[in-house]
Amino acid sequence: MNYLRGFIPWIAFAVVSSFGWQWGAATGLLVGAVLLFKDHKAGVAGESLILERSTVLFFAAFTALAFALPHSGLRHFGGALSLGWLALTAWATLMVGRPFTTGIAKRQAPPEVWDSPVFRRINVVITAVWAGAFTLTALALAGVSAAGLGSGVSIPVQVAGFVLPAVFTARYPDRVRARLMAR
Repeated sequence: MNYLRGFIPWIAFAVVSSFGWQWGAATGLLVGAVLLFKDHKAGVAGESLILERSTVLFFAAFTALAFALPHSGLRHFGGALSLGWLALTAWATLMVGRPFTTGIAKRQAPPEVWDSPVFRRINVVITAVWAGAFTLTALALAGVSAAGLGSGVSIPVQVAGFVLPAVFTARYPDRVRARLMAR
């Protein structure tokens, strides 16, 4: 469940944004910064904090934008923009050969498996699933926002965009291990 911890600022943003996008962005920034600070203080390895660093960067820029231009049309697209940022982060980590899930997985897996091709492949696949989910969810939310469909549609889309890859993340490594054991 270490994967879900990294999404707490995004969830806080989604919840608090109903009171104003500026406050949602500021809350995401505050929660993200506190979690990042706690992890640094606890000595968590930098490669385990890719998502957290990306989160703070996004919310710092988004908070500045939200307070500088409070009536910007972008306020209606906060969900799409945030999921788009997560998609860019995930795809970028794949492109540079350092899937963001690897550092998180290393916090749970024994060190003797970290350099195995299976461990690396599992993390490439899981990161690709998250990247795809973020991309599709961002596009869906952009459509929902453009059509003015409201939170009755956007909330289930956001929930699905997180729950489906989370379920995959929880199950996929066990399926791979079971296949390897069967050989």
